[in-house]
Amino acid sequence: MKPSFEPSALRKTVVEMACAGNAVHLGCAFSITELLSCLYASHLRYDERDPDSASRDYLVLSKGHGVMAQYACLYELGWLNRQDIDQYFHDGSRLKGLSDAHVPGCEVTSGTLGHGLSVGVGLALAAVRRNTGQRCYAIVGDGEMNEGGIWEAMLFAAHAKLDNLMVIVDKNGFQAMGPTDEVMNLGNLEAKFSAFDFDTLSIDGHDIAAISFAIEKLNTMKNGRPKALIARTVKGKGVSFMENVNAWHYSRLTPELREQAMQELAGSKA
Repeated sequence: MKPSFEPSALRKTVVEMACAGNAVHLGCAFSITELLSCLYASHLRYDERDPDSASRDYLVLSKGHGVMAQYACLYELGWLNRQDIDQYFHDGSRLKGLSDAHVPGCEVTSGTLGHGLSVGVGLALAAVRRNTGQRCYAIVGDGEMNEGGIWEAMLFAAHAKLDNLMVIVDKNGFQAMGPTDEVMNLGNLEAKFSAFDFDTLSIDGHDIAAISFAIEKLNTMKNGRPKALIARTVKGKGVSFMENVNAWHYSRLTPELREQAMQELAGSKA
């Protein structure tokens, strides 16, 4: 059966994992759910039978703490199984709380922020030099963009004319210690990416149609310029008591809150 990647179903799987592992980082997983849904459903090229296919496009989750959303997609694909979900974050589990390259479908180990994009740039460069036609999509957080390595990677991507690289910014307005604008004001990200010679678009990061249109439009620009998609998102999107509440970067679900979250994701807020 073809995977659906339906966002509410993906979020339910995230809730199940978080409860199974008594884990945190739900808010930052929920803000990228539609982005991942759209990529896996419509834009990434991969072999459903082989996550290591040599011709696959690359998806680099540089903001590795949002990995439960990607795990939910990999579960839909069958690359992860029910035991993986039910044993999330348990002793002996292969699924950890940060992206890990040992997991099928995860290209990088990206617990340390600011490094994943550089790996993505390297993957994009290798694809260009081998003339494989592969693309690399790298998802970074807006808080992660405080890191100097991000800007060095952007400079190199433009220098190397990597128009097969797309940086997708999860602009949810928060990072671990507070609002991004208060911790380190990034200003106009679209203007900054454009100044670094990126083709750049900004969209609602929860509007599947807008996301898909923007990715398609950027991918048609074969002009030697890397691409950037600034996605305005809501941390904790989909569950009312989590939305724009930064405490859900580190908070854990109680049984009562799990039930409320599941009701909301099922369309019932009773």
